Amino acid sequence: MTLQQLHYIITISETGSLNKASEILYVSQPSLTSSVKELEKELGITIFYRSGRGVTPTNEGTEFLLYARQLYQQYEEILQKYGKLGNLKKKFGISTQHYSFAVKSFVEIAKKFNTAEYDFAIRETKTKEVIDDVNTGKSEIGIIYLSDFNRAVIMKLLHTKDLDFHELAVCDAYVYLWREHPLAKRSSIRFEELNEYPCLSFEQGDNGSFYFAEEILGTKDYARTIKANDRATMLNLMIGLNGYTLCSGIICEELNGTDFVAVPFEYETPDDADKMVIGYITRKNMPISAMGKLYIEEIRGYLEKYKAIDKV
Repeated sequence: MTLQQLHYIITISETGSLNKASEILYVSQPSLTSSVKELEKELGITIFYRSGRGVTPTNEGTEFLLYARQLYQQYEEILQKYGKLGNLKKKFGISTQHYSFAVKSFVEIAKKFNTAEYDFAIRETKTKEVIDDVNTGKSEIGIIYLSDFNRAVIMKLLHTKDLDFHELAVCDAYVYLWREHPLAKRSSIRFEELNEYPCLSFEQGDNGSFYFAEEILGTKDYARTIKANDRATMLNLMIGLNGYTLCSGIICEELNGTDFVAVPFEYETPDDADKMVIGYITRKNMPISAMGKLYIEEIRGYLEKYKAIDKV
């Protein structure tokens, strides 16, 4: 097993394609395939499933990739400090559900460092992929939320993947909609008042679990629903169709603009009230990097600042 082989399989796992990996690595696809097969033979495992859609790690491959990334990262750190490749880029990546505050905090961190020296990556993606990215080491930190409804299932999944959840903020439920929406100027909104408008939610994939929904109150029986894949599309649907979504109420106007508002959701009874517990996930017993700590500090600072503004 060589460091070059580790670099190859890490790149393949990140691109999901032998063809794309060969382009990035400047290695012919036959040579890349041969190198992977030699490593699999040496280890006695199959690292990747191969199909017409690309390649995906096997269960054994996923576990091996975790160690491979850790080892290769240490190799890069040694080169950075002592080797001739002093200009080697440091890597920092996060995965997150669709939260503008997570993106805003990432932007602020990237501003403070020379992007020519760092390989930054942020992935706004499905809940399961956020968890998988941190589990495999593709991302150091993942941003998700828990509620009374999904907590047991999500925490069980995190436990099986040796991940820890760290609380960042506890939020009430809000209705997020276009500023010109008929209900936008209400002091609060009840569930029955939303029946004639489409509820917008982020698609979680063909195998998306009911518990992976990013929107709180997933057990409600919505009369109209539309799924979207990205935040920009969802905002367009809010304007074009008077759609709405349920969220934490934390709005980043610097990224989403001032055309949207968050109105408190009014529960039928106090006993029905549920909270969004937003937090970040990391690998268990693995220290957070200096960059990771700065990112978490940036998020905490933003959330504290937002709470202070909201109380004024």
